[in-house]
Amino acid sequence: MSSFSLFDIAGPVMVGPSSSHTAGAAKIGQFARAIYDTTPTKVHFLLHGSFGEVYKGHATDRALLGGVMKMPPNDPGIRDAFNIAEKAELAYEFEPGDLGHGFHPNTVKITLENEKRKVVIIGSSIGGGNVEINRINGFDIHLTGNSAEQFFTLVVENENLPGMLAKTTSFLGEKGIRIVNMQSSFLAGENKVLSVLSLEKALSLKEILALESEEGIIFVRSLKKLTQ
Repeated sequence: MSSFSLFDIAGPVMVGPSSSHTAGAAKIGQFARAIYDTTPTKVHFLLHGSFGEVYKGHATDRALLGGVMKMPPNDPGIRDAFNIAEKAELAYEFEPGDLGHGFHPNTVKITLENEKRKVVIIGSSIGGGNVEINRINGFDIHLTGNSAEQFFTLVVENENLPGMLAKTTSFLGEKGIRIVNMQSSFLAGENKVLSVLSLEKALSLKEILALESEEGIIFVRSLKKLTQ
């Protein structure tokens, strides 16, 4: 389970010339790595809109890659992200492309892989270092950086079986944790549901692992640092 916080840097403190193209990009990269929750061997970035047009000159490529390597937007290591990735034997590729209508001009599709696991994230940098996550593994969601900063946020994927959502909410209720906001997305043909829950109080690593071990739950990820 990840021990770093996705949204530790909430303001415009950053490395690079643009909060939209560097700070926001690094946060999206951090989010992708938090959901992946292990070490990838390769990562592909499909850069949509203005991201695809100016990613080299605005250091968006370095920021995205740095975020995937757990670097916050103010980490000076972002400037040397290419060399750091090569030393870590992380293969990477940047490709300008078109994700279609409905996406912000500063949007990226990140695919992280190793021999066992693949995760695909689509996120947008909407200005001032703020981000929105639009899609996780094909599930359409709407998660903003502000929400993740304000609350303890969980991402839960489970099998689409009767009572599965109640299993998660009952688990939280037994811990005395109130759900402030929740959204769920069903992926047709996959028989899976992904939920994003904003909580008033944090869970410990032990509690998250206990929830993840429940039958029918595929994974649970936290977007905040965890205590044991």
